Amino acid sequence: MDKVMRLASEKGVVIFSKSSCCLCYAVNILFQELKVNPMVHELDQDPDGREMEKALTRLGCNAPVPAVFIDGKLVGSTNEVMSLHLSGSLIPLLKPYQA
Repeated sequence: MDKVMRLASEKGVVIFSKSSCCLCYAVNILFQELKVNPMVHELDQDPDGREMEKALTRLGCNAPVPAVFIDGKLVGSTNEVMSLHLSGSLIPLLKPYQA
């Protein structure tokens, strides 16, 4: 849990992902299109990935990946990110991090 929280607060926008996950890919593309360059941690390429997945679930992620953090706070997974985007609430959160 400590490692997840430390990594989540290292940069303004952080995504915990898996390289083989299509929903992770979709969220990454969304952020690219919104001109945000998040820090992406691929859990399937991290030796502590399994433990980090469990920690994300304990933090409240319905699906452990993708897990999106903005300003060190858990925003959620694909459903939460897309809901925020469709309601117009995501862009104001990302404004400070847009290139």
